[in-house]
Amino acid sequence: MNVKLAARFALAAALLLVSGVAFAHHGAAGYDSNKSTTLKGTVTEFRFQNPHAQIFLDVKDSAGKVQNWILEAVGIATLSRSGWTKSILKPGDEITVTGNPAKNASPSMRLTKVVLASGKELGLERGEDYAGQ
Repeated sequence: MNVKLAARFALAAALLLVSGVAFAHHGAAGYDSNKSTTLKGTVTEFRFQNPHAQIFLDVKDSAGKVQNWILEAVGIATLSRSGWTKSILKPGDEITVTGNPAKNASPSMRLTKVVLASGKELGLERGEDYAGQ
């Protein structure tokens, strides 16, 4: 095989691998950072995972209809530095959350604040401790 051809093939393979990793992670572009929504509801599931932890929350609207929201937090390394663990939220927990709603009007948001039923706020940023502790 020609050396130049082999080098081109290796470069193309490397670019394909890197592009897959780059596209696998997404940012906050799908959320409207100019808007803020606050919801109170019941946790149905908590996924302590990367690239972003997720909380699934059942929220009742004014007519009493339940809608399940997907709430996206930061990654688990950041949450861990703020005291989060995989068992910090359990199905049935009542919480109040604030965040930036999805631009496409789907029931999802990027979290900016999580408050437990006890009134304790859970830190969401790098090393941010629980409020009030």
